[in-house]
Amino acid sequence: MVIKRVGPLSFAKVTGTLYANLGVLIGGVISIVSLLGGFASGKPEGAVFGAFLGVGAIIVVPILYAAAGFVMTLIGAALYNLIAGFVGGVEIDVQ
Repeated sequence: MVIKRVGPLSFAKVTGTLYANLGVLIGGVISIVSLLGGFASGKPEGAVFGAFLGVGAIIVVPILYAAAGFVMTLIGAALYNLIAGFVGGVEIDVQ
């Protein structure tokens, strides 16, 4: 079986969704670290700043990861289709 073409938009949607899920995990880690750092500062302003940074990370990081994954996969799939036209695609053995 030879993959001669991939649908760039469908591939980018799937990858964007995967990257958004990864962004939620990474945003959660950033959130926890920022909250701990804010409370460790010993100042009330530090805790508030850590809380805002933590909430922002949970919202912003998944959006940025999803957008970057979508755009890069869209470009990569289009380039694959272009190159596969010259060299014939990727061969895969399936049982």
